[in-house]
Amino acid sequence: MKRFAMTGVAGFVAPRHLKAIRDTGNTLVAALDPHDSVGILDSYFPESRFFVSYERFERHLEKQRRVSDGQPVDYLTVCSPNHLHDTHIRLGLHVGADVICEKPLVINTWNLDSITELEAKTGRRVYTVLQLRIHPTLMALKARLDAEQGAARRDVVLTYMTRRGSWYHTSWKGDEEKSGGLAMNIGIHFFDLLMWLFGGAEKSALHLAKPDKMAGVLELERARVRWYLSVDEHDLPAEQRQAGKFAYRSITMDGEAIEFSEGFTDLHTRVYEQVLAGNGYGIEAARPSIEMVAAIRHAGIETSGLKHPMIENG
Repeated sequence: MKRFAMTGVAGFVAPRHLKAIRDTGNTLVAALDPHDSVGILDSYFPESRFFVSYERFERHLEKQRRVSDGQPVDYLTVCSPNHLHDTHIRLGLHVGADVICEKPLVINTWNLDSITELEAKTGRRVYTVLQLRIHPTLMALKARLDAEQGAARRDVVLTYMTRRGSWYHTSWKGDEEKSGGLAMNIGIHFFDLLMWLFGGAEKSALHLAKPDKMAGVLELERARVRWYLSVDEHDLPAEQRQAGKFAYRSITMDGEAIEFSEGFTDLHTRVYEQVLAGNGYGIEAARPSIEMVAAIRHAGIETSGLKHPMIENG
């Protein structure tokens, strides 16, 4: 049984990680969050130590590592706000733990090299959560595309809309310095998926950049991708809103819908199984999408060229 600690245990994504730790037969022994609404722990690990102070949490983990009768943690799971990922990854490595970090691994590209150096120095590993890569439908599509090497470049349209209330823009998620902006916060896993499926980026154009929506075009090795991301409820198709559904994701390839709305159950558990078996995705797997989003964040708006239908029709 492996011993886990977690940062950001009060956050939105933490329950998926708590479930994955439990379902893989392991235990959570320490958790950190400045917010104390963490009753979720009673459903999974009621005996876990809980800290609201980073300094006390760090001292606890360090003490467990140093004292002769201590019980050091094997893994630190990082579910904290994006701008804290780098600091919390470093904490895990310094206390002798491997790290499992939610997306995005970091929001600044220069942090990738520094944590790679720390990995080598400590002998520990940093893993990231790229669960779309282990979605059965998308794995089958990947195999199909890889078997079609030399085929014509695909025409891909990605649309992701999800309702977020005014709280979103007031919270850290709406602060670009903390979240990395919309493309990083809600788009990073889609950009990783697209580059995993269709190869590295050759060119990028940004057509729209607002706090609540962004759009552009990526020229990948095997596809041209028109993408649109939005947290504006009014962008949702009317039928979605009327049905009480406030998220819409669509990927089409040469007009063919890639259906992957199902199959998300237990993907985080599958990620943990891979990590525990030594087969998880590390820093270099995360690098291309982080570098791409960083370039998008600092790009100027282009008015020419083929655009996403939401822009063409808007």
